Amino acid sequence: MARTILVADDSPIIRRMLCQIFEKEEEYDLCAEASNGQEAIDLAIKHRPELIILDHSMPVMNGVNAARELKKIMPTVPIILFTNYADLAHNLFPNGSSVDRVIAKDDASQLMHHIRELISA
Repeated sequence: MARTILVADDSPIIRRMLCQIFEKEEEYDLCAEASNGQEAIDLAIKHRPELIILDHSMPVMNGVNAARELKKIMPTVPIILFTNYADLAHNLFPNGSSVDRVIAKDDASQLMHHIRELISA
């Protein structure tokens, strides 16, 4: 059975790119897409994904605040902050914080490598 992933990004283009990545991966399945942090929380509660990918900068609730709330609700689910602000975000999230990995959007080619490290198929 495929491992489930939730993606939250306010850019439909980025969400579509991530969908295309997961369409090629048999062992991973996109269970839900959100356009803001609050929607990500609501969908995570509904779908119980095995990994969550959040954009840093989103309307309604940003990825930083959404990650904090999600870790309270589902502390064992890995969260990847997928952002244009990776350098800044690395300083905001020391080891053991609400985000398990920070990945720069311009390094998307490494995304599946990080996902595999966080949840094995």
